Amino acid sequence: MSNLDQTLSNTIERYRQANPASERIHAEATQALPGGNTRSVLFFPPFPPAMVRGEDCRLWDADGHEYLDALGEFTAGLYGHSEPAIRAAIAEALAGGLSLSSHTAREGALAREVQRRFPSMELLRFTNSGTEANLMALATAVAHTGRRKVLVFQGGYHGGVLAFAGGGSPVNVPHEWIVARYNDLQDVRAKVAPHQGDLAAILVEPMMGSGGCIPADPAFLQGLRALADECGALLIFDEVMTSRLSFGGRQALLGIRPDLTTLGKYFGGGLSFGAFGGRADVMQRYDPRSNSALQHAGTFNNNVLTMAAGLAGLTQVLTAGALDALARPVPDLAALARSAVDLKAPVTHPPLEGKVAAGAGAATAV
Repeated sequence: MSNLDQTLSNTIERYRQANPASERIHAEATQALPGGNTRSVLFFPPFPPAMVRGEDCRLWDADGHEYLDALGEFTAGLYGHSEPAIRAAIAEALAGGLSLSSHTAREGALAREVQRRFPSMELLRFTNSGTEANLMALATAVAHTGRRKVLVFQGGYHGGVLAFAGGGSPVNVPHEWIVARYNDLQDVRAKVAPHQGDLAAILVEPMMGSGGCIPADPAFLQGLRALADECGALLIFDEVMTSRLSFGGRQALLGIRPDLTTLGKYFGGGLSFGAFGGRADVMQRYDPRSNSALQHAGTFNNNVLTMAAGLAGLTQVLTAGALDALARPVPDLAALARSAVDLKAPVTHPPLEGKVAAGAGAATAV
């Protein structure tokens, strides 16, 4: 056994000894869940820590260890774990009852607030995740154009069934994909040229998230806008992650108006949420007052807890000023991380208020 292998083995054993409760919880979960897991990204061997509590920007696991939450649930945890305004809104919604099987005032109010931030979303609908939002946006584009081909990008990620790293995932939904290189407009045009009359949509992240936090060149996105117009395809901006880069996402920063936009993550105030929307002539097809309306079901699309939490978060906490502050780079972040490693001690920092770092090329969380 090499020195490296021995060091790794010793480290794993120390981890096991320090986390017996997490190991027990994982072992029990394997009796009903494959590998004790129901969300692939959270697993790592020999077993992941089991968290039991969160407060502000910190977490505690089943073995009593305290952590600085530097992941921020991939920006879905932007508000931290105990934002008072959101907790109060959830409590108020709970008092009014769950699963009301009806429209409520909150869904319209939340939709108007999203629309205020993203004017390109002239009409919009809610879903339960960013994945679902992207699925519905693609389905909308296919229905609207009558075409089947969709342009996506190597390394792109738009959800668990819309992943394009390493040649794509075996569980991807079966659209007719055209896969091009990100930030390479020449490759895009070459790949699309034989299929211009069949292209339904261009689905792109204004900053590639899981693929390495790579910002799209503005000229690249402008070129995609022009290409979509030439082909009669719909340009879809997946702003599930990049929406936090300004009050109106990266589309506002660059002045590029997509046909459809998808959102998710923190817009639900920490609860499950997704949204898709855009041009009125496209989204109007879901108007149930029409005899020919497209159907879009979802038991929890307008669930009262998400509507309440999302509305409170956007209107009381995540103001334009708060987003501007969030998007500013953290110049001493690298030094802060190095000092924590050098000292072999927990990171200490002025109050983070449960938020994550941003900037157009930043990681999904710090």
